[in-house]
Amino acid sequence: MEGVTELVLFTVWVAVLATLLILPFGVAAAYALARWDGPGKGVVETVLTLPLVLPPTAVGLVLLELLGRHGPVGRVLDAWDVEVVFTPRAVVLASAVMAFPLLVRSARSGFEEVDPRLVAVARTLGDSRMRAFFRVTLPLAWRGVLVGALLAFSRALGEFGATVLVAGNIPGRTQTLSLAIFQRTQLGRDAEALQLAGVAALLAFVAVFATEAVTRRRGRRVRA
Repeated sequence: MEGVTELVLFTVWVAVLATLLILPFGVAAAYALARWDGPGKGVVETVLTLPLVLPPTAVGLVLLELLGRHGPVGRVLDAWDVEVVFTPRAVVLASAVMAFPLLVRSARSGFEEVDPRLVAVARTLGDSRMRAFFRVTLPLAWRGVLVGALLAFSRALGEFGATVLVAGNIPGRTQTLSLAIFQRTQLGRDAEALQLAGVAALLAFVAVFATEAVTRRRGRRVRA
């Protein structure tokens, strides 16, 4: 079947870029939620979790309204001659938004497992808050961050609803495996759609298997 390699490479490329894009923001949000108990924390947690529970098409519609030429963000981007909607950038952005909550939730669990007394010891030895984070907190929470990143990558691999609205389904430009499966089915080419579904299932299996392997190691370390 023609174009499968290109579809797979583009889909993996999108998932990798989306994961890298959200990684620093997700880690920062997870750390803040793990350490902050102030007012409004529940509201922030709820807002960050919304992409998990909203229909993906609703998220895509919001992105389209924001990034379109007449949207608040789109007007700014247009002034800088930056096009996002119906481009590969939109595919990456939609995948990133949908995957973000999974990264935050897992990374937050990792940070919550770090004993604050260890950080306090590092601070008494002269480390700044930032230095203590990179020398103590992050090394101890890395498995939670890695699990979150793998889950985000897995989610980005299969993203469909938000992507189709904000990026369209343009073969050779914005079409990922999920969108290609949908297109083949719509055209009555079920055999090709099944082949693509098999490839997507294989990619998802590898990503989820890696996630479970890290999770099991993390569980053994916590029990120890």
